[in-house]
Amino acid sequence: MTLRTATEVQANTWKQYNGNFALDFWGYVVIFPQFVFIVETEDKFTVWSFFFDYISMAESTEEDDSAYIIKDGDYVVLKRGDIYKAVQIQIKKKVMFEKQWLFLEKAVGQLYSTAFEVVSGGHLEPQKAKTTESSTDAQEAGSDNRNIVDDGKSQKLTRDDIETLKEQGLKGQEIIQQLIDNSSTFRDKTEFSQQKYIKKKKKKYESTITVLRPSCRILAMMYHGREPGKICHLRYDTLAQMLTLGNIHAGGKVLVFETCAGLVLGAVMERMGGYGKVVQMYPGDGPVQAGLESFGFPPHFHDTLHTFPIGHVNALLAGTLDTGPPKELAAVSSDASVPSKEGEEAGRTNADTGGDGSGEGEGKTEEVKMEITPAEVEQNEREKLKAIRLQERQDRMEVKRKKLAVAAALLEGKNADGLIIASRFHPSPVLLGLIKFLAPSRPFVVYSQYKEPLIECYTKLKENSNKEHCAVINLQLTDSWLRHYQVLPNRTHPVLQMSGGGGYLLSGTTVDMQYAKAATSSQQAVEQPPAKKLKLTGSEG
Repeated sequence: MTLRTATEVQANTWKQYNGNFALDFWGYVVIFPQFVFIVETEDKFTVWSFFFDYISMAESTEEDDSAYIIKDGDYVVLKRGDIYKAVQIQIKKKVMFEKQWLFLEKAVGQLYSTAFEVVSGGHLEPQKAKTTESSTDAQEAGSDNRNIVDDGKSQKLTRDDIETLKEQGLKGQEIIQQLIDNSSTFRDKTEFSQQKYIKKKKKKYESTITVLRPSCRILAMMYHGREPGKICHLRYDTLAQMLTLGNIHAGGKVLVFETCAGLVLGAVMERMGGYGKVVQMYPGDGPVQAGLESFGFPPHFHDTLHTFPIGHVNALLAGTLDTGPPKELAAVSSDASVPSKEGEEAGRTNADTGGDGSGEGEGKTEEVKMEITPAEVEQNEREKLKAIRLQERQDRMEVKRKKLAVAAALLEGKNADGLIIASRFHPSPVLLGLIKFLAPSRPFVVYSQYKEPLIECYTKLKENSNKEHCAVINLQLTDSWLRHYQVLPNRTHPVLQMSGGGGYLLSGTTVDMQYAKAATSSQQAVEQPPAKKLKLTGSEG
């Protein structure tokens, strides 16, 4: 079947066929609202197949477009200036952002990265595109600022006047214009000073919020700006280097040990795209995945995530890890299945009283019923509630045991494709324990806010490179550095406030000891100088 566009066919050769197809000397013509396809075949079944394939393709395109539309229940990131906050869209639920209550239901149905204005009541309205230049963009400017005195008397409007303007419903741009008109020194300032003044007032009075789609970069910037201690002061450029040096890709098996609120774990899962396996090694009683929820991954992403406690690593390596049902749980379940002595006696009493249905038996039954007190009823209810809670606890422990068994099976193969470590703990014992689960020729990356722990890891890896359980090559200890620049006409310069450091990274590659020893022995053989040849002297005959 060959397809041709409508421009390749003369329109006067077509004959309408059933409103959808036209018959010409090539075959059927499939007509759509925007496109006309010429199908070179006389088979109507082939034409209909092509028709439905095109329709399904259009529907899939619409589904892909829906991913860029804000929906109820989505996790989004609110942005105002350089301030970010991750929230969930919920109808009729208030959200606190920058000391202001907001209702986000008006954002549903809009595209991501849409800018909204906050109106009265905390509701959002999509910001209209500016078609004309604002009056604040073009103003008379002075030559310099030498005669301007900052005595606080240049502005005629008081704080009460500004609050009155807000109560009257004036928007941020209109309030800024009022401030400019009532300033006695604005026109004497230079053009650069005027723009700086307007930018400062916009930040204070214009209430504009942008709704962004969560991503690794945006969430890393959010955490680094609001709570850097929660992510061990991990900067987004350092996180990008970790994903690159760790060779994170779809279809791999990656081990992650992090105490960065789930940010590194979410970045790894985002890079893998829902394909492969991720094993999160966690300390304590349970994994911390607060930052992972902010990514808003679909359900099939979470199917690739497995968790394993770091405290069981030594038992797994020694082969003594027991993933069967615990003995305590089995004992508790057996005790719960045995009936109590009071229940047996009550059962016997009911059996005796309800035997032949005589009047005497009925009287005894009434007496037994009359003997039940409210305290006994309350006791029975407590026992039932206790049994329900016990069953729920058993179910939770069984689910936890099955997850542990699945994660242990993934680790027992010792064929992981990558290892990422970023935690507040000392990385040396963690690295030496988890590197044993990597397959040969696989990368590993360790992040630390300070270089001294990584230097110790570097030294130990070098010392243990000749042992069977740890052989690495291409060890590199690097420092990431980032600087932002202000790019404006005639005033491009580095931003005065910048991050002092982005932490340190230790990266390397594992190797197989058999090949490593063979390569070492061959290299030593090459380095040995060849034996000198003996010089023979000729004898006279």
